[in-house]
Amino acid sequence: MSLRNRNGIWHYRFELDGKEYAQTTGLAATQQNMRDAQDQESQHRQALRDGQNTTRRIVIRQFDDAASDFLAWAAISYREHPNSYKRIAASFSSAAIFFGRERVTMIDEGMIEAYKSWRIKEHSVRDITLRHDLHALSTFFGFATKQHWARENPIRNVVIPSDANAIRIHVINASEEKIYFERAAKYRDLHDAAKLILLQGMRPEEVVQLAKSNISLERTELRVTSGKTPAARRTLNLTSESKQILAARMGGDSPWIFPSKRHPGTHIGRLNSAHDRVCNDALAKGLELNFVLYDLRHTFATRMAEAGIDLATLAAILGHNSIRIVQRYVHPTAEHKKNAMLRYEESLKPTAAVEIHTGEKRLN
Repeated sequence: MSLRNRNGIWHYRFELDGKEYAQTTGLAATQQNMRDAQDQESQHRQALRDGQNTTRRIVIRQFDDAASDFLAWAAISYREHPNSYKRIAASFSSAAIFFGRERVTMIDEGMIEAYKSWRIKEHSVRDITLRHDLHALSTFFGFATKQHWARENPIRNVVIPSDANAIRIHVINASEEKIYFERAAKYRDLHDAAKLILLQGMRPEEVVQLAKSNISLERTELRVTSGKTPAARRTLNLTSESKQILAARMGGDSPWIFPSKRHPGTHIGRLNSAHDRVCNDALAKGLELNFVLYDLRHTFATRMAEAGIDLATLAAILGHNSIRIVQRYVHPTAEHKKNAMLRYEESLKPTAAVEIHTGEKRLN
């Protein structure tokens, strides 16, 4: 018999007529359960001999070979989202080292947990990177089950860092902003939407869903009418540049600020593809642009905080009902923190002078 104890569960693997079969018994790997586990293996063998097997036969593939086929598929499937493919490929560079020649069908929850520990201990990765790694593996196992390389996706039973613990935030600097908008100019919808996100702190989906009826150029206001919470439904005051952008888009028969060209009467969907093209074009020319549209909102929040806007007001503008949530988005620069300490030190000087003067008077 070929029983194996894998993470406290009896598994078996055997070869029959030149083909290899592997399966879990679901039984705890105890001496008491060994006989029942052996019986499961025997029944599986006999069912195969009798032609009664109802279990799909697994094609044995080693991980590194299977990963090459998967990445070739992913390159085509994610051709409209090249940055997503780059993240998957980056994750697989480490996964291929860890899993190597291991058979895909033998990779279970225990091995995935070991991979998580290895990434943290050996590479000191953050939660956001670990989250990307596990989502890449989950996509791989979804592909592997369709190819009959695996029976199930082991990632389903593994804890993945949550969004709250794995927030990816990049605050855009002045140089990146200049490079980005110079190249985004040839995509009018992207350029204008990105500007509104950066100038008003709106979510990307809030911008593309703006209706003309929710814009008041006279009052220099716009209303966000959708959102999961009451705080998300809010009125924003327009900057002068935002007003100019919106005024230029108020014409036409469509009720939307960003009307769809393919489906008249509806608004555009997402702008990720155009954004990725702009970033990839810059990267191809040796210019560093590596951020997502949502980072424009993070940048707005950070700049507002650096301008001295209190967090309660900023939360209302961003459409959050909690200051604690806003704190995750605000990332003051080193220069801003340095200037804050200088201002604080200046504020102490009059107090110190009064104390010294008062002390001298008492001595006299």
